[in-house]
This record gives sequence, C-alpha cells and structure tokens, in this order.
Amino acid sequence: MSQQLTILGISAAATVVFQLSGFFAAYALGTEVFYDIFGGLNFLLLGVFSAYAGGSPGEDHPWVSDGRKMACTAAFSLSRAWLLCFLAWRAHERGGDSRFDNVKNRFGLFLTYWMIQAVWVFSISMPLVFVNSSEVWRPEFTVLDWIGLVGFFAAVILEIVADVQKAIWVKRGRTGGFMRSGVWAFSRHPNYFGEMLQWWCAWLYAYGSGSGIGDVQWWFAILSPLFTMQVLLNTGGTGVPNCNGKSLSRYYDKFPEEYTAYRKNTSILVPMVGYGCVPMFLKRTIFLDLERWEYRPSSEYNKAE
Repeated sequence: MSQQLTILGISAAATVVFQLSGFFAAYALGTEVFYDIFGGLNFLLLGVFSAYAGGSPGEDHPWVSDGRKMACTAAFSLSRAWLLCFLAWRAHERGGDSRFDNVKNRFGLFLTYWMIQAVWVFSISMPLVFVNSSEVWRPEFTVLDWIGLVGFFAAVILEIVADVQKAIWVKRGRTGGFMRSGVWAFSRHPNYFGEMLQWWCAWLYAYGSGSGIGDVQWWFAILSPLFTMQVLLNTGGTGVPNCNGKSLSRYYDKFPEEYTAYRKNTSILVPMVGYGCVPMFLKRTIFLDLERWEYRPSSEYNKAE
C-alpha cells in the first residue's frame, strides 16, 4: 500500500475514534458543548498527523524542507483554528446550541450528528492529507501552486473578516437592522463564499502533489469542496438555506424597501460591484441566487405546504 493510502486510512480511522470519544463524553454529560470543539480539534489533529507521517526527519525530503507542504498546512491550520475559536465563542455567546435541544438525549440521533461531523472533518481535510502524504518532491512553486495558495489564504482572510465584522455589528446592537457594511456591502454571505472558495483552492493546490490529471486520489479529494457546497447550499438548518426563505421575514417585515434594494443589488455569494445590472438568468445560474431562497409571505408558505 502506498504512503498516501496508508496515511489517508489512518486519518479516517483516527477521525472516527476521536469523534466517538467526543460523543460518548457529551452523551454521558448530556451536553453539546463539546461538539464544535471536537470538530475544530479534529481538523488540527489531522494537520499535525499528516505533516508528521508524511515526512520524517530520516527521509531525504523531510516535511520541514518541503515549502509546498508547509504552506498548505499553514493555510489549513489558520482556517481551522479560526473556525474552532469562532464557533466556540458563538456557542458561548448564545449560551449553547439550539440545534441539539431535542437531540442530545437521544443516543442514536446524537450519534448520527457526531458521525456526520466525522465525515465532514475527514472530507474537508482530504486536500491537506493528500499534499502532506505525497511522495512527490517539487521544491519549486508552479503558477498553479501560487494561484491555489494565494486563493486559499485570501478566502480564509475573507471569511475571518466577514465573521469579525458581523460579530462587532451584533455586539453594537445590530445598527440598521441588517448587516450591509464592510465586505457585507458586496456579498450577502461573504463568510460562506470564503469557506467554499478556500477548499476549491486547496484542491487545486493539491494537484501539484499528485501524478497528473489522472491521479485518482487527487480526484477523490474533490469531495472537500463538493461536501462544503452541499452543506452550505443544500442542507437545511445551516448555511444559505437557513439564512434565506422564511428567515428573511425579519428583514422584509421591518425594512421592506431597504432590504429589497440590498438584495437586488448585492450578490448572494461572490463579492462584487454592479450586481444590480446582472441579468436575472445569470443570477439564477452561475451566481447561484436561486429562486428557492426567495422570501414569500407566510400565506404562500402555508399554501405550498
């Protein structure tokens, strides 16, 4: 078995064991406070393990001498360390996580949540594990490497800035009724766009650690950005679906004209100017401003149901 497959397998097994340990502790104590913490720590665990296992000091090209591996691990660690800190802070501010109110005392359902987190952590980490476990030695950064790496860091920074700006806005009393300053003036969900973009860039960067376009393991790592998009775009209770549709009533009821104008002229994901001039068919397709996320009065939702 190749080094990459071995490290990939151990990473998967370690993730399951780590999440199971978190589940049993959380279930025994009847709490969800460990959930996000174990998710964030699991990411960092895989980063450390893949870096160590992918290049020991006794090899010709140890991890510390491989700029590509070090750069990818740095971007990944920054991203996941921020996620860990932000989710822990948010849970503390909210006094818990309402998602688990009717879940944490139900063994099977609570376990399912933890196993979904295991799949999420492992899938997202695949580009990094692929890079760190690679036996390909390429000391020079290619143009594709730079595009992927710069995009990775830029996306992480965008997500951090968006999260911090909104947190400050909330702390100051939600001035104006809805967030529309800073990067939020150019995107309605800049944090989600940053999260999705970074894993596409990570997957692109990982190409240089494979054997070429036909590398099956590299293609397998595309699960990272695809899984991220699935969670943020198509999973109820989180991401874009959770922030749109019925949830928009709080804005349309109190600020109908202002929010209508903001929604019309602000991209749903990609930060940009001039969105109001974009044809509707492009908004509904390449910009992913889908009709199912539009707000309808409660009477229309009742009819649909």
